[in-house]
Parts: sequence; C-alpha cells; structure tokens
Amino acid sequence: MNGVILATVIVGVVGLIIGLFLCFFSEKFAVAVDEKEQAVRAELPGNNCGGCGYAGCDGLAAAIAKGEAEVSACPVGGESCANAIASIMGVDAGSGVRQVAYVKCAGNCEAAKEGYEYSGPKDCLIASMAPGGGPKACNYGCLGFGNCVKACPFDAIHIVDGIAVVDRDACKACGKCVAACPKNLIELQPDTAKWAVECSSKDKGKDVIKVCSVGCIGCGICVKECPFDAVHVENDIAYIDQEKCKKCGLCAKKCPKKIIRNPKEG
Repeated sequence: MNGVILATVIVGVVGLIIGLFLCFFSEKFAVAVDEKEQAVRAELPGNNCGGCGYAGCDGLAAAIAKGEAEVSACPVGGESCANAIASIMGVDAGSGVRQVAYVKCAGNCEAAKEGYEYSGPKDCLIASMAPGGGPKACNYGCLGFGNCVKACPFDAIHIVDGIAVVDRDACKACGKCVAACPKNLIELQPDTAKWAVECSSKDKGKDVIKVCSVGCIGCGICVKECPFDAVHVENDIAYIDQEKCKKCGLCAKKCPKKIIRNPKEG
C-alpha cells in the first residue's frame, strides 16, 4: 500500500514540476500578439481567395497592421470592410470605386466562326497551345472551356453560348478569372463604366470580318466621335479610357459593328 501512495506522490510531484516548467517557458518565449492585426483579421471575410495579393486573410491582416497594405486591399469585403479596418487603423478608407470583371469578347457561337474541329482536352490553356491558338477562327476569342469558371471562388462567371459571361452582382473582383484566362480577355474595370469595347482582336478589319460578325474593325469612327479624347485605337482595336469617359454614348451610337456596349446590359 505504501508503494502505491509513494508512486502517486512521485507522479504528482513530477506533474507539478513539468507544469511549472511549461508555465515558465511559455511566458519566457511567448510571441507578442498584435492586437490591431487580430482586430483587422476579425473584420476580413475569411474567403482566403488571394485577390488582395496575399496568400490569405491572415497574411493581409498582418500586412495591413504593419502598414504594408491599404485598408481597402480586400476586394471581397468591399466598402464596409474597408471602413471598419480604417477605423481600427485610425486612417481614412478613401472613396474607392468597386471593380468588376469584364470579358472583352462577344464572339459567341453565332457570331464567331470555328477554324477546325477540336478534339483535345476541354481546357483553355491547353487549347490555346493548339494550332491557331485554338479551334476558334479568331485567335483572340474566348475559347469557352471555362478555366475562368473553375478559378472563380464566388460562382460569378459562367460559359453562356460559347463565351464567358460575368455575373456582376456576384463578382468580387478578386482577379482569379483574369489570371486564369490564357487569352487575356478578362480585365477589372470600374463598376461605374458605362461603355466598353467587347472585343480583343488585334487583326486588321478585313481579317476580323472573316472570322467574327461582331468584332472591332479598328475603323476609328469612335475616336472621331468622342469629344473627350476617351477613345483610342491601338493595335487595330478600340480602347476606352474610363477615367476620361463621360458616358455620353456617342462612340457606341456610331460604332458600325455595335461592339461598344454597356457592360451592365451584356
């Protein structure tokens, strides 16, 4: 019996000593917690989408707390998130404009011609390496195999009639679809944009007409019509400077191919 009591006492003493050691070392080597970082992390949505340029919300919270990232860096949280984080950091969130993804291609199954029958993997990146940049006769057109769809963590982009279409309400401007498109057809633009060119072809006008009934032919009529110097033709494709655009719509009205469209109307 004495042996059992002695063993119990020994185990208890050893446990007490180990507990004291653990307590001592936890205090001695404790990592200081940044309260601001924790507060910022609590305001972030937790999607860990990487749209901010960091590996996840933890990385962004640490960067914001250190002053290495803007308080409005999270594309998912939006204005309310930016304002809450700005309050924590004691700065002004600013008046950032919401961004949204835009697909610069209108070459759907009806408008765009196929160059040949493709039997390879249904993957945009792989198909883009095939002869002619893929089966679509326009080398710049959307291939429609949905790499952007797979990349989007918010179910905000889908393939409709052979081309990618963005659900603007669901889009969080994380940029995943932009990075996933091998044709560089997707860009982020201000949600306030009224007019945009829904084409990316850099071919000459006569060549565009051969492969797509709605492609931009680089005629320059839109440039002449714009009174604000907001439209230019570069590499045979029209481009609208959204900062200069006053949304008058003259460029869209005069475009012979009707390829300058309101992004919100599709």
